[in-house]
Amino acid sequence: MAIRIRSRFHAGGRERTMAELASVVAMLSWKLAIESIKRMREAKFDIDLGQPYFDYVCESMAFHAHMADRVAHRALSPEQRNEFTTALALRMAEAIEDNADMLLEAREPGACRRHFLEVFNASGVDYAEYGYDEKGPDFGFRRAFAARVRESMPEKDKNWVYDQVMEIETPEGVKALEKTLNGLFGGGEPPARHGRKGVLSQ
Repeated sequence: MAIRIRSRFHAGGRERTMAELASVVAMLSWKLAIESIKRMREAKFDIDLGQPYFDYVCESMAFHAHMADRVAHRALSPEQRNEFTTALALRMAEAIEDNADMLLEAREPGACRRHFLEVFNASGVDYAEYGYDEKGPDFGFRRAFAARVRESMPEKDKNWVYDQVMEIETPEGVKALEKTLNGLFGGGEPPARHGRKGVLSQ
């Protein structure tokens, strides 16, 4: 199923806040994560409902958040970037919490939200040393994402997940996110790196 990409954000005569822009990206990320699971399943990877499904959504959306942060770095002021990325991670956490019933069996309120923020901060440490340019995340960035996904995969899938994630899932996400973010931010020349190691507490 094709995902409708929102690449323009009509202001209606006023400048949109960073939180409003972040909400657009968070909803796109949710859709991309669900579509990615569908492709992974079609490729015969076992991502069952429950914890495996939840883990994959969290890792995918955290990866998208850090990619969006790199685009924000090249397009926004440092203050705007911090405001946008913080709002984005929090909005993603809310989306996961709001959909907790389709991801996991009953959990205490707020548990899914807290877990996503933990994943976001931990993955930021893993991605911080890698580059992101006009072609998207570099090899190390993509491999670090694949390695994190691999941790929650069943043993039979661990040897094959790198190719699927690095060559299929990552490009699909990058293409959609870049189109939307360039529409929201207006594009710009990207730096080679400048990742974030973590910005949020639980």
